[in-house]
Amino acid sequence: MIRVAVDIGGTFTDLVGLDDESSRLFTLKIKSTPRAPEHGFVEIIKRVISENHVSPNSIESIVHVGTIGSNLFLGQLGIEMPKTALITTHGFRDVLEIGRQNRPELYNIFFQRPKPLIPRKLRYEIQERTDPQGHILREVDGEDLERVKSQLKKAEVDSVAVCFLNSYLNSQNEKTVKNAVDTITDFVSASFEVDPEHREYERTSTTVVNAILAPVLSRYMRAALTELQKTGITAPVQLLSSSGGLVDLATARAKPVVAVESGPAAGVVGASEVARILGLENVLSLDMGGTTAKAGCVVNYRALIVAEMEVGGRIHLGRAIKGSGYPVRYPSVDLAEVSAGGGTIIWADETGALQVGPVSAGAAPGPACYASGGKNPTITDANLILGRLGAILLGGRMELDLNLASRSMEEVAERAKMSLTEGAVAAVRLVNLHMAKALDIVSLERGQDPRRFALMAFGGAGPMHAAELAEQVGISRVVVPPHPGLFSALGMILTDMRYDYVTGVLSRLDEIEAEFFERTWDRMRQRAASDIGRTLADSIPRITYRRSIDVRYFGQGFELEIQAPPEFDREKFRKLFEQRHEAVYGYRHAEEPLEVTALRLTATIATSKPHLQLLDGTRSETRPTTVRKVWFDGWKETAVLWRDNISTSQSVEGPSVIEEYDSTTLVPPSWNCEKNNDNCLIMERKA
Repeated sequence: MIRVAVDIGGTFTDLVGLDDESSRLFTLKIKSTPRAPEHGFVEIIKRVISENHVSPNSIESIVHVGTIGSNLFLGQLGIEMPKTALITTHGFRDVLEIGRQNRPELYNIFFQRPKPLIPRKLRYEIQERTDPQGHILREVDGEDLERVKSQLKKAEVDSVAVCFLNSYLNSQNEKTVKNAVDTITDFVSASFEVDPEHREYERTSTTVVNAILAPVLSRYMRAALTELQKTGITAPVQLLSSSGGLVDLATARAKPVVAVESGPAAGVVGASEVARILGLENVLSLDMGGTTAKAGCVVNYRALIVAEMEVGGRIHLGRAIKGSGYPVRYPSVDLAEVSAGGGTIIWADETGALQVGPVSAGAAPGPACYASGGKNPTITDANLILGRLGAILLGGRMELDLNLASRSMEEVAERAKMSLTEGAVAAVRLVNLHMAKALDIVSLERGQDPRRFALMAFGGAGPMHAAELAEQVGISRVVVPPHPGLFSALGMILTDMRYDYVTGVLSRLDEIEAEFFERTWDRMRQRAASDIGRTLADSIPRITYRRSIDVRYFGQGFELEIQAPPEFDREKFRKLFEQRHEAVYGYRHAEEPLEVTALRLTATIATSKPHLQLLDGTRSETRPTTVRKVWFDGWKETAVLWRDNISTSQSVEGPSVIEEYDSTTLVPPSWNCEKNNDNCLIMERKA
């Protein structure tokens, strides 16, 4: 039986399929269809079936990841947002508009806050009240409820969000309204199910985002599944969550915020699994694709996770600009993203200074060298001009045009008063600086020393820039996994099922009885078993649980998530918190009381994983070693090798270029490279 993983990116759509019985690997990369991502999703599966003579019945499961959620809030899909309403506590109609009073651009007097996702006329109030201790002071007013139902019907809304004050402590009133509104629309999101934590604005925003996504994801998946069934494929579809685990389709439909930022997570999760196989505790991941480059951090074989993100916001030098988007509170892989992909456009500003990004050529028209209408030079064009990238890609499916690349680059280089080569070199150096900043954000700014890490590079362009980038941040070892250009899709094959649960608390640690912790975690365990049992009953015996607590010093504004020891002990837990606090903020307060804000539980179901030794040479393509001129600190005659031809433990001295179906690895003169027993390329910097 074959497991299939499909990754829809901004420029390319990637597929990796694994036959568990024969260990045969199927791989394919095609251009994405940004305005109709379901077409690309179905098309790539159909092509793999027909080209490899695979029976549709032999496909056991399909794992999918894409950017439909984040793209929707960036307005990039060419579709309208569903008409969504909000029902909230009387007096709290404008929570979405008030938000937080932080200013993303402090000195910009023309700055405007992001437009509320739900207009004021579709935000309805109901007389009800729950106090800060969770006691119901006023049950839902029946007349109010009937009035709101009538208004919802008249407005013909597609989806409804329900969020009441303090409902994370007692959800009775929210349940009453949710049950009543269920008769009006199929898509009702209540905050006690979506985000049961304190902070009204973040909880309301998360619930609203979920309500907006629900009909969009449902329509998208319904269209995709209908097309799949026409080809005879009836395999279940799973989605990758933003936290890096697989979830079943029913969970994703009910709570689509779990996958709103799932696209970038796949590569980091794959990197953590490869790091475990190689025995590398600490790894920085670099995923350089066609549109952006994303950096992640793996510590003790685990990808770092953040509890909150923003969708539809802006990014500056790898950092999300706080307050420029819409908060979503769901565990997500910690990432820094920069406009540094192969399709990032190179340009010269009014002063003649060379710039890269933030605009990308995308899938259409793409880089100039694709000969598909693109006129602007990109990083791909620069690498082709410098000889780092070969003219034949994707096993001969794509040919690059050096003349078109040079022509587009010459125009920009002339405005910057540079030669063609100088312009290409400067662009590559600039894009490397942007990516180095992203690596600093996920390491130095998280209290980690990048010199203690290896760099794992993947994406179509990542291995080409990895060694030079590693030198900039002080890393001496680079790992290029098998099939780096398809690694995000491969990462999903390596991923476990994961379900995340949270219970809001907000109380001092020394005032909480130990039994409360065990009782709360036990309730979440029962809920996990129930959720998983509905679709994966056979998996219940294989569930493993990870317990953690969100905690802060009493009076602090933000908390840290700390894993709880198996036998909960306050003093041991305090030491764990203070160690983490000192690593992140540089200090600790030994005598200050601690405040708990939430308890978390992660349920994981291990999936079968392929051996890396079996993931080599799967496209049965070979090429002889050749030589071409490549720019390093000057033009050098450089050996060009085909990755499948390199034997295990064979040493490849720099300067060299290693090509394969989906990516190119650059080995500079000051580095050497060796393929290990797990089919990873290991580059080491020469002493």
